Amino acid sequence: MSSGARWSLVALVVVVGLIVAIWPRGGDEPVDVGTYPGADRPASQERRVADTPEALAAARADAALEPCPAPGGPAPESSVLSGITLECVGDGSRVDLAAAVADKPVLLNLWAYWCGPCREELPYLQQYADRAGDAVTVLTVHTDPNEANALARLAEYDVHLPGVQDGSARVQAAVGSPAVLPVSVLIRPDGAVAKILPQPFRSVDEIADVVEQYLGVAT
Repeated sequence: MSSGARWSLVALVVVVGLIVAIWPRGGDEPVDVGTYPGADRPASQERRVADTPEALAAARADAALEPCPAPGGPAPESSVLSGITLECVGDGSRVDLAAAVADKPVLLNLWAYWCGPCREELPYLQQYADRAGDAVTVLTVHTDPNEANALARLAEYDVHLPGVQDGSARVQAAVGSPAVLPVSVLIRPDGAVAKILPQPFRSVDEIADVVEQYLGVAT
C-alpha cells in the first residue's frame, strides 16, 4: 500500500471514530453531553405515541412529581415562551408556559433521560427549589420524546420537580440555547431571558449564586 493510501485509510478511521463518539445514543445508558452536538436536531414529536396516559400511569405514580405551575395571570406579550403549550410530565395536563410562569422569576432546566451530567445536577436543583420556595419557579423541560424513561429517571434520582415534556425541542428553539445538555435558562418576570447557562451545576450554592446574580433573588 502506498504512503498516500495509508494516510487516507488513517483519516477515514479517525472520521468514523469521531462520528461514533458524538452520535446521539438511543439506549438508556447515560452519556456525557457537555459537548454533545446532536441536541439541536429536533424530534418530530413532543412525545412517543407509545406514551399514552394509560401506559404512563404507573410511572407517574412512582415519580410523584409536583404539579406544574398554574397560570398566575396573563402572559406578557413579549415573553420568550409565548405560544408554547406542552404536556405536564407529572399528570398529562397541558401547560401554557408563558402564562404558567408569568410575573415570576424562573429557572428552566433543559435535560434528557440519557444525559449523564443531568443525573448529577437534578438533585441539586431539587434542593435549591426546596430552599427557594415560592421565590423562584424551578421547572424541568425534558427534551427527548421518551417520556416514560424521563419518569423512570426522575423516580430513580428522587427528584420531584414539576416538569414539561418537550421532545420536539420547542423551548430550546424559543430561548436560543446551544446544542448541549443540561442547559439552565433564567427568565425574568417580564418573560425575557436573563441568562442561558449551558453547564451542569455542582452545588446548591452555585445555583443560588447565579439566580441572585441574574434574577436578583437571594435565597
